[in-house]
Amino acid sequence: MSTTAGGTRAVVVDDSRFMRTLIRNLLEEGGVEVVAEAADGEAAIETVAEHMPDVVTMDIEMPRMNGIEAVERIMTDSPTPVLMLSAHAEENADVTFEALDRGAVDFVTKPGGEVTSEMPRVKRELVDKVQSAAVVDLSVAGRRSSPPTARPQAATPGSIAPAVPASADGATVVIGASTGGPAVVEGVLGGLPPEAGLRVLIVQHMPEGFTARFAKRLDARSGYDVAEARDGERIGAGQARVAPGGSHLVVDDDRAGQLRLRLRGGDRIHGVKPAIDVTMSSAAEAVRGPLTTVLLTGMGRDGVEGMSAVKRAGGATVAQDERTSAIFGMPKRAIQAGHADEVLPAGEIAEGIVATLRN
Repeated sequence: MSTTAGGTRAVVVDDSRFMRTLIRNLLEEGGVEVVAEAADGEAAIETVAEHMPDVVTMDIEMPRMNGIEAVERIMTDSPTPVLMLSAHAEENADVTFEALDRGAVDFVTKPGGEVTSEMPRVKRELVDKVQSAAVVDLSVAGRRSSPPTARPQAATPGSIAPAVPASADGATVVIGASTGGPAVVEGVLGGLPPEAGLRVLIVQHMPEGFTARFAKRLDARSGYDVAEARDGERIGAGQARVAPGGSHLVVDDDRAGQLRLRLRGGDRIHGVKPAIDVTMSSAAEAVRGPLTTVLLTGMGRDGVEGMSAVKRAGGATVAQDERTSAIFGMPKRAIQAGHADEVLPAGEIAEGIVATLRN
């Protein structure tokens, strides 16, 4: 669904009148038109069908029908991009990811009720997320494959050519993604054969408190040892680390087949932290041996400069194609800048990574 010529039109769903008013005010101050509100999931379904907005902001815990059930109904009855508003707590991560599995396109932490110095940043993040969600291609975002329930021990049939080069052991892969990325990251990592012995770093734009749960999902759905990255740790072949929300992930050095990782604070870059550019650029400087970077679906230009640094350093670069990208923003800019060696659909990226190692 595309936005109208007059700008982005939104429906706000929350059982708290105060929260609905707060979200409406933040969005309208940011140039988003709020065309209607709803106080629960059942009302949301009717309101979306009536007003046909570009995007819906959806609370999770509500009476009569919760946000997860409402997302599933909306995606069936009146397909519309839904942005989940999740309480900023790790215990809410499971239900937030379930909402993504049911069809929500992204999520953002719910703004607090108090007025603080952080409010301008909260407003900017909310408005950016709403505008990004509004342009998601639902025909792509809706194609969610059922992930395996057990950790795979070998490459999935048809996803990887069987021959893994001996030189792959100890090679490094950096994957960057934003809106629409979690499901694609799961597919790519799940398609990498454990016997390749790769060292994998994942930068998914995601708030603090959710990246640890995302790492657990990836650990259960791939043959790699996946965890949220810790400052100062070293990782070797067969291990993958997810950049924590709220920190930039830096590759410090590469010795004896192991990468040393550092977490850095500092300002947001391109409005996000972790930033893909930081991890890719540091990998270009520190990694010895084969290095492949992958830029997946997402709005903006994070990762473009990082891919450029990797290409200059002699590494391989892969971008997701337009047809399978929920938002063809970051990969498009990398392709237009000439930084992508290969442009591949989501289902072929894992095989493409192994192919770069053969070459």
